[in-house]
Amino acid sequence: MLAATLLDPARLDRPDTLVRDDPFPFMIAHGQLPEQSRADLERDFPKYSGAGFFPYDAKECGPSVRALVDALTTPAFASAVGAKLGIDDLGQYPTLVTICRHLNKRHGTIHTDSKSKVATALIYLNSSWHDTSDGCLRFLAKIDDIDASIAPEVKPLYGEFVIFKRADNSFHGHLPYEGERRVIQVAWLTSEEEKLRKTQRGVATRFFKKIAGGLDRKFGAGRDRNAAHRD
Repeated sequence: MLAATLLDPARLDRPDTLVRDDPFPFMIAHGQLPEQSRADLERDFPKYSGAGFFPYDAKECGPSVRALVDALTTPAFASAVGAKLGIDDLGQYPTLVTICRHLNKRHGTIHTDSKSKVATALIYLNSSWHDTSDGCLRFLAKIDDIDASIAPEVKPLYGEFVIFKRADNSFHGHLPYEGERRVIQVAWLTSEEEKLRKTQRGVATRFFKKIAGGLDRKFGAGRDRNAAHRD
C-alpha cells in the first residue's frame, strides 16, 4: 500500500470541512481516510497495554500504520494543512508522532498545548463510537468550561482529522472517558531539541505507566469534567 493512497490533501477541500481562524486557527475535516484501508489500519494498530499517548515506534506498528505516519509527516502534507491555518511552510518544523490506543478518565483535561508546539494534528481510527459525548474532542472558548464549545465536537471515528495552531487560547479537551480510543497525533515542534526532550519524557512516562498504571487510573477516576492544565 502506498502512503499517498492513504492521505490525499485534496480531501481537505470537501464541502463539509470546517476552517476557522477565530478565536484561534483550526480545521475539522471528515472522511480523510479511504474506506478500503480501514481493515488494514485496524489490524496494524499498535497493541499498547497502557493508557495514554506513547512515542511512535515503527517496530510496534504494522505496514499500513507506518505508511499513514509517513504520509502525515511529509513536508508536502504539512504545507497543505499549514496553509489552511495561515502557517507558512509548516513542513520546515520537526515532527513528533505519538499514538494512543486506550485512555483512562485522567486524560483529556482542557489545555492549550505547550509553547514548543507550532501546530498539532489528530487523526482518529475508531470503527464505532458510543452514543455520548464522552471522549469527543471539543475546541473551546475558555480554559475552565468544557461546555464552551466553539465548533461541533468531533467523535473520534475512522478518518476524522483535526489540526490547530497552538496559541495561548487554543483550548481543547474532552469529557472523561475510559476505554479504547485510537488516535495518531502529529505535533510540529519549534526545534529538534524540543523533539528530543519530549521523546525522552514520553519513554520515561511509558515505563512509569507499566509499573504504576493502576494508580494512574485510580487517581483519574474522579476528575472534574472541567479540569484543566495550561499546556
